[in-house]
Amino acid sequence: MKPAPFTYHAPHDLTEAVGLLASLGDDGRILAGGQSLVPTMAFRLALPEHLIDINGIAGLDYLDVSDGVLRIGPLVRHAAFHRPVLAGPLGGLLSFVVRHIAHYPIRTRGTFCGSLAHADPAAEWGLVAATLDASVTARSERGERVVPVAQLFEWIMTTTLADDEMLVEARLPVLAPATRWGFYEFNRRAGDYAMAMALVAFEVTENRIVAPRLGMGGVEGFPRRLAEVEAVLSGRAPNPVLFREAAEAAAAAVDPLEDAQIDLTYRRDLVRAVTERALQRAMTMDRSAGHE
Repeated sequence: MKPAPFTYHAPHDLTEAVGLLASLGDDGRILAGGQSLVPTMAFRLALPEHLIDINGIAGLDYLDVSDGVLRIGPLVRHAAFHRPVLAGPLGGLLSFVVRHIAHYPIRTRGTFCGSLAHADPAAEWGLVAATLDASVTARSERGERVVPVAQLFEWIMTTTLADDEMLVEARLPVLAPATRWGFYEFNRRAGDYAMAMALVAFEVTENRIVAPRLGMGGVEGFPRRLAEVEAVLSGRAPNPVLFREAAEAAAAAVDPLEDAQIDLTYRRDLVRAVTERALQRAMTMDRSAGHE
């Protein structure tokens, strides 16, 4: 298959890019990495009449840490995170998770912000953003607004962004130095989309779990934190019995998607497995190096 005919635009700056979005409405799509958009166009699952290529706009590939926040520009590629982009737990977490995204050639082109805008429920960055309570900046001719990721994802490949809004920045809170984290995903082959994945982050004080965060992705229509599981973990001593209890709570908390390959029972079993293994990894991570 080949894409349907479209008109190509190469704006010189963000003002021109959002101006094009405003004039084109839902007929225009932003092209950054293109690793999700272009394949869907090739299969004619997406039929934009106009592509707005922002790759020629200078200065959009920035990574900046200020005021306890990592700011990620719209042209930052997945590959930028192969090595920690900052010291501490967040840098180690991002460096570990990125290895699970598709394959190396895709990571050299796909972008962090593009992944969030695409809103695939099996995308690793979406899970990271949801678990850490990240936010994004949306820009249009009407101005800019900050959208918490908890309010960004609406359903499978659907966000709350308006047709004339461009996602121009992602913001991740920097994790405290004592934060432990664990990530685990299950797929049939390396590089395949995750059938279930869990990310957990917490501190341990006086042998008690403090401020736990546990997110689940690839299971429902969008990634999200599981408050029911966090309540099970909070204030309790980390141990295998607790982690199995948390895994059961996770399986009960989700409303899994079902398809021709995965029925509800199997996907709930996967939720149990990835939850327990993510928690185990959080307790065995190398804290001195900031990664698992």
